[in-house]
Amino acid sequence: MSDTIEDTVIRIIAEQAVIEPSDVHKDHTLADLGIDSLGLVESIFAIEEAFDIQVPFNANDPSESDFDISSVAAIIGAVERLVREQKDG
Repeated sequence: MSDTIEDTVIRIIAEQAVIEPSDVHKDHTLADLGIDSLGLVESIFAIEEAFDIQVPFNANDPSESDFDISSVAAIIGAVERLVREQKDG
C-alpha cells in the first residue's frame, strides 16, 4: 500500500525537523518544528523529487510564492493541488 500525499509530505517535513512523523501536526508551522529557511528549501526539493512536480516557490521571498507554506496543512494542500494539476495536464 502506497503512502498518501499527506503521509509523504509529513514524512519529508519530519525528516527535515529530525522528529518522528507522528510528532508533526497539520496545524504546525515549519517554525514550530524548528525548520529554518535552508530546511524549507531542502523540504521543497524533497517534495519536488517525491512527487515529480515543480513547486512555484521563491526562496528569496516566500510570501510572493503561489505555494502556501503557512502550515503543514497548507503545504499538503498545495502539493495535492500541484499533483492534481499535473495529472490533469
